[in-house]
Amino acid sequence: MTSIPPIAGFSGLSGVGGATTTQLGQGVTGPSTTSGTSFSSVLGGVVDNLSGLQDTANTLAVKAVTGDLTDIHQATLAATRAQVTMELVSAVRNKGVDAFNSIMNMQA
Repeated sequence: MTSIPPIAGFSGLSGVGGATTTQLGQGVTGPSTTSGTSFSSVLGGVVDNLSGLQDTANTLAVKAVTGDLTDIHQATLAATRAQVTMELVSAVRNKGVDAFNSIMNMQA
């Protein structure tokens, strides 16, 4: 049985928040300073990774159609990886938009 490799690009999400558990319980009044990568740079890397996965899937699909690809499973796996990554990025985007809308609807 082959192992499924992790989706690349999401390994940097562990240190993005910048707030510790104790800070979250006490109510943080301002953003905390971290030495980690910013959320925008992590998200940009994920989008770049998604673009690469889609390019690979498209290239392998063209090779499969033209008969240049000997193993059709490569094209199927590449297409599935691109699809799952797209769904994940879309879900993260939707949660971000929902959070933004919730913040905008708060009253002072």
